[in-house]
Amino acid sequence: MELQVVGAKKGLSVSDDIFGREYSEGLVHQVVVAYRNAGRAGTKAQKSRSDLSGTTKKFKKQKGGGARHGDYRAPIFVGGGRAFAARPRSFAQKVNKKMYRGAIQAILSELNRQGRLQIVEAFGLDKVGTKALAAKLKGHTGRTLIVTEDVNQNLYLSARNLPYVAVVDVAAMDPVTLVDAQQVVMTVDSVKKIEEWLK
Repeated sequence: MELQVVGAKKGLSVSDDIFGREYSEGLVHQVVVAYRNAGRAGTKAQKSRSDLSGTTKKFKKQKGGGARHGDYRAPIFVGGGRAFAARPRSFAQKVNKKMYRGAIQAILSELNRQGRLQIVEAFGLDKVGTKALAAKLKGHTGRTLIVTEDVNQNLYLSARNLPYVAVVDVAAMDPVTLVDAQQVVMTVDSVKKIEEWLK
């Protein structure tokens, strides 16, 4: 299949497997959730009664005083341990490379079908300038993602102060950012690099 390149007479020939794949909502959902979960810290921790310092001496007589307790660290007392205390844990989910690449292919294909994917010859700036980048993106509405083949410092710094505009290279492209973007602008070289990666 061919993708139309803005301002070029000739289209860009790409693989049907990458930009014409059938959309799989279940696969994309699983990969997006796994990617987001992998970013969770999982450092929540609480103290149970065994983690607290304090005497274990019996503090009152056995009978006649209500509930029987051996120490003040019981969960029902103020300052006592937490029942079923939270422990640090990992939220990471295993995702095979084939699944991850398949989800990226499905997302790119759906963006192409919906007309939200735009291909340009190059997207660079000679110097840092937010106004210059805003002028280039005139007509783009909503969250815009610019994908380049390599890190472009001028482009990154120019986009840093524009709301709803993000710049990534192919290596930093992830499913969450792709799904979240309303418009995706890719350079020809970045498309070729993506094809090499997703073969």
